[in-house]
Amino acid sequence: SKESLVGVPRSMISRHGAVSAEVAEAMVAGVLERTDARAAVSVTGIAGPGGGSDEKPVGTVYIAWQFPGVETMSERFHFHGDRDEVRRQSVATALSELVRLIQVASA
Repeated sequence: SKESLVGVPRSMISRHGAVSAEVAEAMVAGVLERTDARAAVSVTGIAGPGGGSDEKPVGTVYIAWQFPGVETMSERFHFHGDRDEVRRQSVATALSELVRLIQVASA
């Protein structure tokens, strides 16, 4: 879906991995290019229970934010807990930071 829905190049996923800042930023850019949205957030990560590695253990999440007039931002997080808890923390962080960034940009 990263490729088909938001246009992340397969070569980027191969080069950086599906869980990376580069892919998160490409995802958020793809959302804005394909929709009438004025702001977007993307999340890519390893929620578990498997799939982690030494470099990217379970709980590794990259979140990116973008909206007009503001440079794309991304950040790496490491959340703890089971799959559902990692997903909850990812969504809460993504949305709360999006709201904060919009408020700052609007001030």
